[in-house]
Amino acid sequence: MAQPLRFRYSPETWSEQRVRQDILQPLRSNIGARAVTPRFEIGADWTTHRFEMQNGDLALFARGGDGGNEGGYWMGNTETPSSLWRTDKFGWKEVPYHVARWAQRELLATLHEEDSWLADYPHLSWFFLPVFMSKDGRESTRAFFREYAAGFPDAGRRETTQFFEEFLATGVLDDYRHVMAGKLGTSNHVDRVRMSATMGEFIAAKILTEAGYDVVPEIEVTTGHSLDFRAEDPQSNANVLVEVTRPQPPTNRAANGPVAAVRDTAETKTNGQLSRHGGGAVLFVDCSSFRDDSWSAVRGEQPDVRHRPAVVYRARPNGHVEGYRKGSVPLELEDAIDFLS
Repeated sequence: MAQPLRFRYSPETWSEQRVRQDILQPLRSNIGARAVTPRFEIGADWTTHRFEMQNGDLALFARGGDGGNEGGYWMGNTETPSSLWRTDKFGWKEVPYHVARWAQRELLATLHEEDSWLADYPHLSWFFLPVFMSKDGRESTRAFFREYAAGFPDAGRRETTQFFEEFLATGVLDDYRHVMAGKLGTSNHVDRVRMSATMGEFIAAKILTEAGYDVVPEIEVTTGHSLDFRAEDPQSNANVLVEVTRPQPPTNRAANGPVAAVRDTAETKTNGQLSRHGGGAVLFVDCSSFRDDSWSAVRGEQPDVRHRPAVVYRARPNGHVEGYRKGSVPLELEDAIDFLS
């Protein structure tokens, strides 16, 4: 399975003739590539190329310096020409600014041409661009937002996408874009359960942010694995580790009812990562995939989840979050969650 989009860098000299011979020609022979005029100017001392394939794939190449003697940067959701096979890969922030900005503009324009409704959500489009335009995942990741409302039940794509758009517009996860966007995956089919669990992490980050905490994702701990977040209090410098789990809706699993779904899912997490960690982390149990009737059963019983401290909650696309706590939770979350009595 292909990974989220990254750049490949070749330090060799790239002339116009070499680009046609070593990039365009093999792609044309294999998958019907054609060179087209890039849609945007790059600025600075760079020359750009855009290649479109008959199957809808896209590739970009920028060569730097007079005559391309400063190497070239390749990005594409298609096969990589053999001339670039043994090149190193780099993230968006690791390449020259003009190259990253140009590639981003080219890809965003193509994304919004293919899925025009996403143009109304510029921050979400940018954040998930590495998977929205990936080789294997470009159809499934867009479909997850378009057809499955990003994991929210009884909701439309517009309101759910706006929910995440408003959070991503804060920029609090910008520095972690590659790892967080990559969690959505680049599978060629929609894995609704796994993708919904990923969006549960974004909901958790939104809750922590609205409660006044700075969030850092993917915290490695001494047991050799990672917990989802470290919530940092900017005033006291105190920090708390947070692990997120998301029960499947009862209609999608064998457990008898929503209360059992919450207990079983939390138990799996507790017996896994949290038991190896040895305690100290807060467990977030995100029930945002539950429909109204299922959540009503959980909120009425407020079942224990076999780990303390824990927070069990359900978010809705309008921004309202309600839930309950078990144990002494070392986080002040009242500004983000309407706690049940």
